[in-house]
Amino acid sequence: MILGFNARKSFEQAVRAFSPDLYRFAWWLCRDRFVAEDLVQEAFARAWKSWGNLKDAEATKSWLITIVRREHARLYERKQFDFVDTELEDLQIAAEHAPIELFEMENLLDSLPLTLREPLVLQALGGFSCAEIADMLDTTEGAVMTRLTRARQTLRGALTAQPARRAES
Repeated sequence: MILGFNARKSFEQAVRAFSPDLYRFAWWLCRDRFVAEDLVQEAFARAWKSWGNLKDAEATKSWLITIVRREHARLYERKQFDFVDTELEDLQIAAEHAPIELFEMENLLDSLPLTLREPLVLQALGGFSCAEIADMLDTTEGAVMTRLTRARQTLRGALTAQPARRAES
């Protein structure tokens, strides 16, 4: 679509006026400077293609923000994840901790009741959402969130009590 001089001028004004806001929004979405810049650039490229179809000039900013949000979503549609069929127990998790700390953490996790340990491991190691965990455990999403909170509180309490126990021994 070939746009006239007035359309080009209004587009350039929109770019100057809304670039900072679009960048801030894009950065808030992805927390990466370079990705945010790419999102804004892609949003303006898409906006330019449809600039002649814009009916309400007052809605330009919200329209551009919608384009940025959709471009951000497209990043994840195109992203290909590598999946490996491995049991959670067999995963080698990189850590900067001493082996004794890993052993203690494993013992703390093992000391949790299964009803608390399962959702925590599924979320922390499996990366599953509360809704997915609820489906897997055949329970409600609220119950999963409660169990996750209790598991974290229990671990936090045990971890804060550990330095006192080490000092006594």
